[in-house]
Amino acid sequence: MGLNWLITGGCGFIGRNLIKNLMNEGNHYIRIIDNLSVGTRSDLSHICSFNEISEGNYSFDTSRPAVDLIVGDILNADLAVQITKNIDVIVHLAANTGVGPSVEDPRKDCETNVIGTFNYLEAARSNSVKRFIFASSGAPAGECEPPIHEELPPHPVSPYGASKLAGEGYCSAYFKTFELQTIALRFGNVYGPLSSHKDSVVAKFIKKILNNETLEIYGDGSQTRDFIYIDDLINAIRLSVDKENIGGEIFQIATNKETTINEVTQLISSIFSSNGKKNINIKKTQARLGDVKRNYSDTTKAKQLLGWHADTPLIEGLDRTYEWFVGEYN
Repeated sequence: MGLNWLITGGCGFIGRNLIKNLMNEGNHYIRIIDNLSVGTRSDLSHICSFNEISEGNYSFDTSRPAVDLIVGDILNADLAVQITKNIDVIVHLAANTGVGPSVEDPRKDCETNVIGTFNYLEAARSNSVKRFIFASSGAPAGECEPPIHEELPPHPVSPYGASKLAGEGYCSAYFKTFELQTIALRFGNVYGPLSSHKDSVVAKFIKKILNNETLEIYGDGSQTRDFIYIDDLINAIRLSVDKENIGGEIFQIATNKETTINEVTQLISSIFSSNGKKNINIKKTQARLGDVKRNYSDTTKAKQLLGWHADTPLIEGLDRTYEWFVGEYN
């Protein structure tokens, strides 16, 4: 028997890819908590068979490989304590994601990302969970001269960056004070198959082209991001669970490559063009509040302590993502 996993936000893009990886390996017990605000039961059913556990009936059989789904809110602290029992690893993916939503509703962003994270750290402490993996971002670093690395003083620009920084802080405190083995992974801009609900640039642009809609670039398109393919990110999560002596650490999980939004737009357009889609409309609009100008990561620490590096070239990852979306739309 493998490990007993709890994945918050498990019906989302990263969660389903992680579940797919675990199911392919076999012998793991997987528990999911999700409010279904983004991912759905149908999305999850395309990856695995699962049992939906009704509220209040928290009876789990962890003696065999299975997937259990609890539909609920990470802000429910009592629920967190109930569903973290007999769990080895928590992968905390559930969050209010992205700069835009955090600017529109900073309070919701704070409550979801700070209190939600606290609830599951406290539940992990109460139930002696062995390891807690926190999905963070480069956003806590804020506007700085890249590449971003783990020792930069954080100066978040957006409420989203501030809430993720708070999550990192609580992870550090729970390691230092309670010896909970926390690891914070600062994900780059993740893309890949199963991302139909994502509104980040790669998924959004592919969907818009498939729907014959105009691509909208905020600002002049010279802003840079570090695009990481989903399989490489899942590998980082798995290594973070297995490696010893990394409690309390933060890792940049990206490709150490800087790509402008104009460049990624051109790559996506060229993939469509080579497959017969020639007329792609692009317009540039006002830059968004809270967006940083340059963002890419130094992944040296992840290579040294995790033995991890990104393997998938951007064009290869975009090709795979395009093929998945075309399969979904046909």
